[in-house]
Amino acid sequence: MQVKAAIVTELNGPWHTELIDIDEPRAHEVKVKMAFAGMCHSDEHTRVGDMTVPPEVLAYLGVESMFPFIGGHEGSGIVESVGDNVNGLAPGDHVSVSFVPSCGKCEYCASGRPFICDLGATTLAGPMISDGTWRHHFGDQNLNRFAQLGTFSEYIVVHEASLIKIDPWYDLRAAALISCGLATGFGSSAHRGGVKPGDVVAVIGCGGVGSGAIQGAVHAGARAVIAIDTNQSKVDRAMKIGATHGASTSLEAAFTLLGELTSGKNCDVVVLTPGRLTGELIEEARSITAKGGVIVATALAPFAQTQVDLNLAMFTLYNQELRGTIFGSVAPRVQIPRLLKLHHEGKFFVDELVSREYTIDEVNQGYLDLESGKNVRGVVRF
Repeated sequence: MQVKAAIVTELNGPWHTELIDIDEPRAHEVKVKMAFAGMCHSDEHTRVGDMTVPPEVLAYLGVESMFPFIGGHEGSGIVESVGDNVNGLAPGDHVSVSFVPSCGKCEYCASGRPFICDLGATTLAGPMISDGTWRHHFGDQNLNRFAQLGTFSEYIVVHEASLIKIDPWYDLRAAALISCGLATGFGSSAHRGGVKPGDVVAVIGCGGVGSGAIQGAVHAGARAVIAIDTNQSKVDRAMKIGATHGASTSLEAAFTLLGELTSGKNCDVVVLTPGRLTGELIEEARSITAKGGVIVATALAPFAQTQVDLNLAMFTLYNQELRGTIFGSVAPRVQIPRLLKLHHEGKFFVDELVSREYTIDEVNQGYLDLESGKNVRGVVRF
């Protein structure tokens, strides 16, 4: 069938909407009619080359380039049809996508860490993870899909491992936004950061992921949450969803807030959620971290970046920790329904973060708005 999708056909090229062809689902695959797709910054990382898969990996996946690709890795919708041997999903089911597919069988899934499932190795480019063939086509070209999803499309065909069934009374727009950024941020504080009751937490970068991190810290019992962002409107919004203090930079927080707030101790946990993680931000975060404290690097850095600024002497002598995370280090099949329930009960802010809804023809404008700071969260409504 032919559907409209927002694609990128070349490095640094614009998002543009085209008619593409998608095939019917085969074994272990599901076709979903999309309801909403969140506009996360990670898709932009791929468009501009920050997340370009190395040539040797592309060769292993059987492709020559990341382009063309369908964007989008946050989303929700309703199951249209299923292929053979699909278990637990049927037409009419409401689903959230998961940008980390989980097989349930590899060492990481079996040990309770499905967020680092081995299937994740093939998610940025390449054919279907079910059988190594293609379902999405643009003319005579096969289309890669971001995170094996490509949610900027009216319909998607995906492996069942990339879908999570949700109860039909949950809001599908909230499900789309929780499916990646908000859940990742929440887990970065509440799980990977290990925030405890009474802790002081700083969140550097207060967009969509940072908004989740702020709420995760609040739910974990932090006594103070400092929202740090150069965009004052994002700090102001953070104060409405649980942040207790705001600052434009870590330096400002250090000199105007932390001395009195912590008696000079600094933050127990610092979560890094800027739009793009750069090497100098690691030392910036460490400088406001307490002895024995934790820095969580959540935001994505360019794949080619290998250098960071870090005062190793202080890092060692202060017994500090630097932790990476994906999806907040929580199982998507656990976290997404859990946060949806909190949202349904009015205990988790999602709607307040949506700056604007876009059509599938306005994806490029949505990312221009994100880059200019107009958006905390943009969402595509189908």
